[in-house]
Amino acid sequence: MQSLLSLSKWQIFAWLIGACLSAPLAFLIYESLQGDSDVFTHLWDTVLWDYIYNTLVLIAGVLLLSCLIALPLGWLTAYCQFPGKKYFEWALMLPLAMPTYIIAYVYTDLFDYAGPVQIALRAWFGWQSPDDYWFFDIRTLGGAIVMIALVLYPYLYLIFKTALREQSFKLLQASQLMGMSPLQSFFKVSLPLARGAIVAALALISMETMADFATVHYFAVSTLTTAVYDTWLGYYSLTAAAKISGIMLLFLFVVITLEKISRKNTTVHERQSAVNDTHLYTLSGKYAWLASIYCIVVLFFAFALPVGVLVSYSIDYFDQAWNSEFFLYAWQSLKISLWVSVIAIALSIIVLFYQRIGEQKSKALPGRVSSTGYALPGTVLAIAVLLPLTLLDTKLNDWLEGTAFEPGLLFSGTIFAMVFAYVVRFYAIAQGAVEASYVRISPSLDMASQSMGKNFAQMLGSVHIPLLRGGILTAGLLVFIECMKELPAALLLRPFNFETLATHVFQYVSDEQLELASISALFIVLVGLVPLYFVNRSMEQHNS
Repeated sequence: MQSLLSLSKWQIFAWLIGACLSAPLAFLIYESLQGDSDVFTHLWDTVLWDYIYNTLVLIAGVLLLSCLIALPLGWLTAYCQFPGKKYFEWALMLPLAMPTYIIAYVYTDLFDYAGPVQIALRAWFGWQSPDDYWFFDIRTLGGAIVMIALVLYPYLYLIFKTALREQSFKLLQASQLMGMSPLQSFFKVSLPLARGAIVAALALISMETMADFATVHYFAVSTLTTAVYDTWLGYYSLTAAAKISGIMLLFLFVVITLEKISRKNTTVHERQSAVNDTHLYTLSGKYAWLASIYCIVVLFFAFALPVGVLVSYSIDYFDQAWNSEFFLYAWQSLKISLWVSVIAIALSIIVLFYQRIGEQKSKALPGRVSSTGYALPGTVLAIAVLLPLTLLDTKLNDWLEGTAFEPGLLFSGTIFAMVFAYVVRFYAIAQGAVEASYVRISPSLDMASQSMGKNFAQMLGSVHIPLLRGGILTAGLLVFIECMKELPAALLLRPFNFETLATHVFQYVSDEQLELASISALFIVLVGLVPLYFVNRSMEQHNS
């Protein structure tokens, strides 16, 4: 038996990590409950309800369009055989690698008045001015809904398809014997049984939509996310920004609660005889081709066309885009992402190790509170991180006042704030991946290690970590790529004259010069493809 003193060290480390990673959320809640703020009162009386309305309409629109795209795709690839199905199954996940703001920039370039589509239409039909014809304006709330849904529908597609494949094959065969058509079987059997999975996916899409900043900012659609950004950079009011963030937290709480209630009320036992390689419906003739064409159309607009445009820009503007700025910002992005990955993995291992060796009932609590940052949108997280770091800087400067050392904004004004925010945001990803490997390590190995006289540190270093290599690699990869794509927190927290690839692309696009940052945008997309490869491989192994 290890000494209580040794165990208490791991306990202290775990609780310290939990306290540090949950501190921004605690500060944000505290600040949002403080007294009146003139700026917040002004926003409340003027535009805040418009922001709330736009946010709700945006979420509702994205959810509806995602359902229209993803549910048929999930059903087709789960139950039907049609030409190209083997390739569409994994290719339809590719839009997940596309940051929402990049697809928005590409389509704006294509469909704006000065874009190639309208130029071609004017040339073909002889139109001279906008008064001669009607063309939809992509920089609207409706345009933002389409752009975000094209990127986020794969969440629902993947989860719904998995849920369908886990449903009982006998139930579906019974529906056929009762004379139900495929459409009737879909609405009366498959859809009700998958309701819990669908709600979970929609909750995830809701949170991602609410967190989106760059797309709605670029389209000049005022939502709560842009309100937080504008309030901080326009009024420099942390209190007002915290109060708006508090409203977003309330929305998140409602979404998470509804998702949990839905799961609680959906108790379905359906694992006997799941669907495997046997296809329930073999489509033929026009139905087979319609299924293939539908998959092609979705894949073309959600991934192939934007990537094709980026490749075209990269070739045409290679000399301007392949420059020292690209290498500098790529290096800074890689450096930040690597630091955050290493820190997040190290912290998750400590917390999970304490969770494994601890004997207290509360041993799982540090891990839970440490993961709360993942639910926070980037702009909200940036404000939440600034609150404790600003206080820390103020206290440190007061304490060192009169001495030769003047630290200034040592924490809130340096790269430390970015790294801390990223760790808070993506720690949950690292913990999830490492924990998945940890549960496969037999407790008998711990007892064998202790019987050989190893202390806790030796057991972790010589037994657990070698067995966790797969989970650590996966966690590092996922955190690394999420850091590469993160934009809102980087915009608010980056030090002066410090850019990442995401902020670099955002600045060029804001100046209507996407071509000059096309290689950077393409690099972000290509990096995002890596986790999709591992997700697809994992699903293939699971299905086999």
